[in-house]
Amino acid sequence: MTTDRHPDDAALIAKLAAHVKWAACPDRTAATAAARKAYADRWEKAVDPDNTLPEAERARRAAHAKSAHYMRMALKSHEARRNNTAARKRGDA
Repeated sequence: MTTDRHPDDAALIAKLAAHVKWAACPDRTAATAAARKAYADRWEKAVDPDNTLPEAERARRAAHAKSAHYMRMALKSHEARRNNTAARKRGDA
């Protein structure tokens, strides 16, 4: 294989690497455990940066913070789709 790669090949190379990795991985759950923990810890740190709340309360608040984040994203997506539809109807796009 050549080392002179076109920049457009980056996505394909990354996908290839992912398939090679997962083909050789005996336990995907174990391989991604640290990433899942870091993601969960992010929400707990956001709602309790000083780690002063009881664990159950911190987990409850973290779940709400995560849900709020995804609902904000869904709202923005809905607004964008509505605006795009309106623009098409006006003939803007």
